[in-house]
Amino acid sequence: MPRRWREPAAIAAEINRIRSLRLDALRRQWRLVFGRMHPCGLSKDLLGRIIVARLQERAFGGLDRDSLRFLESLARHERPPRRQLKPGTVLVREYQGQRHTVTTVRDGFEWQGTTYSSLSAIARAITGTAWSGPRFFALQRVGDGSKPNRKSAVAPDNGGPQRRVASGRNGSSPGPPLATAPHA
Repeated sequence: MPRRWREPAAIAAEINRIRSLRLDALRRQWRLVFGRMHPCGLSKDLLGRIIVARLQERAFGGLDRDSLRFLESLARHERPPRRQLKPGTVLVREYQGQRHTVTTVRDGFEWQGTTYSSLSAIARAITGTAWSGPRFFALQRVGDGSKPNRKSAVAPDNGGPQRRVASGRNGSSPGPPLATAPHA
């Protein structure tokens, strides 16, 4: 596979050929492609997939700079950059029996006619204590800074902004979100 493949049919044929190789032949192919011994412990399937990925990278090009930077940050165990909520996203949180509606605007978040720079500032104003705003509004799980892994029900699309609702038991902790942010 040292040459650069150009024709899609030739690339497909080479992928099929690599898939059909036995383990010892895949290991030889690895040395040809990567110029070194294969890592120990890789299965036949994984060896083949990595070789095919390299073939496709050579034929079609690799990842762009931003994608490489993102993957490198993950490899260094850094947190990925936070996703931004689109202007028009409405967050609703019930706290101690009162419903609080926050709208994402270009410069921050609007709550009760005032624009705040962060959700945490709003959560602090609502509760009187220090809260993580994304956690208070059920945008992330406790402790790890990631998004919840539970599925949300999406409100019907009526052309306007959709709501992401967060409510908690006794108003003290966020419950599961009931709807998602607006679509593009």
